[in-house]
Amino acid sequence: MDNKMLQVKDEIKKAVIGKDEVVEKVLAAILAGGHILLEDIPGVGKTTLAMAIARSMSLSYKRVQFTPDVLPSDIVGFSMYNQDTGTFEYQQGAVYCNLFLADEINRTSPKTQSALLEVMEEGNVTVDGVTRPLPEPFTVIATENPLGSSGTQMLPESQLDRFMVCLSMGYPNHSAAVDILRDNAKKPITLLQSAITVDELMELRKRTNDMYVHDSIYEYIVTLVECTRNNSMFSMGASPRGTIALLRMAKAMAVLNNRDYVTPEDIRNVFMDVLGHRVKLSTKARAEGKNVKDALSDLFNGVRVPRTE
Repeated sequence: MDNKMLQVKDEIKKAVIGKDEVVEKVLAAILAGGHILLEDIPGVGKTTLAMAIARSMSLSYKRVQFTPDVLPSDIVGFSMYNQDTGTFEYQQGAVYCNLFLADEINRTSPKTQSALLEVMEEGNVTVDGVTRPLPEPFTVIATENPLGSSGTQMLPESQLDRFMVCLSMGYPNHSAAVDILRDNAKKPITLLQSAITVDELMELRKRTNDMYVHDSIYEYIVTLVECTRNNSMFSMGASPRGTIALLRMAKAMAVLNNRDYVTPEDIRNVFMDVLGHRVKLSTKARAEGKNVKDALSDLFNGVRVPRTE
């Protein structure tokens, strides 16, 4: 792994125990300039992970607990009349930071959820016809409870598509759970040190973006995504945004592995995380008892892996 990112990962591991693969993919998404959706039950460390990332990467951090009464103005800001000057002044919303944690995003209203759309796609906020840029880098980490939990509602496809990856932390294994219990009283999140500056992070993002990609890798990615649209197992395939996300995540994985080129293995490592929330199973797949992971695995294994020099 790249030395700087290895130091970041080591810091995060002090607070997030036994979830190395999830941590690595979250770091890859940040390098790729994408947003992260963490779907899991409450209490498995999603908020702790976001706070650990902010501390270890020198990122300004804000958190909003999404409830039915959260308003769009809480997120993007609003204009307030100043009696002294006789003018309206803009008051910044919670998204003015480097890392914004939208906690339990699927418990709030669709109107508030849609307020994040422009923010996530453009990196801008528009209030009263005035567009204002957000700080760079800007990343959204959103958490959601599984559909069917009390007070939840499904995120619209347009919102889901704007998340580069959807990850699940899951329960810790036995030894990790013992370590968590042992370290609980030490409050390790307050002891984390910054391992990388914002300027260094932006340089790594540029390196990720400029990564060399062989033509066969481009063909491979497009073929994989096209197969989700022409497969009887899916009623909805992945969008072109999904194609771009798969490429960017593969580039980021190459950077984390200290390479200057993308391999098919990079694509395999992130394929499920990038496309799993972008596709919908068909009635046929459900009748056969398949889930999204099964269907995507079958699709992936059916596409010839390219040979690159």
